[in-house]
Amino acid sequence: MAKLAKMQNLLSRSMGWAVVSMNIIIFCFLTDESHCSLQHVRSAKKIGDSLNFLVVGDWGRKGLYNQSRVATQMGRIGEELDIDFVISTGDNFYENGLTGIDDPSFEESFSGIYTAKSLQTPWYSVLGNHDYRGNALAQLSPSLRSQDHRWQCERSFILKYTIYPHDLQSGGGSADFFFVDTTPFVDHYWKPSKNTYDWRGVLPREKYLNQQLQDLQVALETSTATWKIVIGHHTIRSVGSHGDTEEMIHQILPIIEAYGVDLYVNGHDHCLEHISSVNSPLQFLTSGGGSKAWRGMKEGANMEGLQFFHNGQGFMSVQIQATLLHVVFYDVEGSTVHELNLLKEGLSVS
Repeated sequence: MAKLAKMQNLLSRSMGWAVVSMNIIIFCFLTDESHCSLQHVRSAKKIGDSLNFLVVGDWGRKGLYNQSRVATQMGRIGEELDIDFVISTGDNFYENGLTGIDDPSFEESFSGIYTAKSLQTPWYSVLGNHDYRGNALAQLSPSLRSQDHRWQCERSFILKYTIYPHDLQSGGGSADFFFVDTTPFVDHYWKPSKNTYDWRGVLPREKYLNQQLQDLQVALETSTATWKIVIGHHTIRSVGSHGDTEEMIHQILPIIEAYGVDLYVNGHDHCLEHISSVNSPLQFLTSGGGSKAWRGMKEGANMEGLQFFHNGQGFMSVQIQATLLHVVFYDVEGSTVHELNLLKEGLSVS
């Protein structure tokens, strides 16, 4: 309760594997769809020793800028790991999102690119700032799922997995994934510019942001998962060309550090990187190398906690067990360029 009171104060100041069942349960706790935030919960089970998935971001360029090469390596690694799903960290379609549900870019940048058998799994996606430049509602539309069953895109939602090992003598584990719509938090996009943004369903902004923050706080407070992972498009910490996102540092970071989040996973910067928090066990992972890259580091970037930076295309894999989380970063050739292992100490496997 002390944590809850602390976070309420912060909020007021800031304003199958085999899937056992292919039926993913969806709940919505509020009926105001225009502000429905982290209130969609999808639950699934995994029978196997680990939950395996890939993460890629900033990819939708009709195969150009090495998108097709990255897709090929994703297919290979996906097969080796027998992945359960893919996470997209946003900026799914360049330069200006989709024009509508019939935009051929959906086929040209997604369905016709990620064709490997191993990638025919759910793609859980968030919107990036470039997606908001187009028809954002199109990417959220069930019509796209009828075109390609893999496409699972919402503004914000929670994905809950329970892991059941083959060896029933061993304890299982669980992982909660909190997908957050980060673009509306960034002040820059609300200022007059040559770009326009589709804010339908987001206005009034203050109400929308407050709802997101409150939902995230409550969801993390009540989560009993072994592993907690938050996914958003924008960086919190990064040494890439965009660098740190101040709005995320001030509004999102205090919440996820207070409630023991293990990973914050993002795109936005077109690179691969790993930064460790100096204040908590939280790890910041950037997987934004799905296509156009090579932007280099931000001049004067905060290098505190930097563990790894790759100025090029690529993606990452994550394997989650009851007490171990294993991350691998791959370059455009599919070669391993960095690894991370997190161990949950004090957890018994019995």
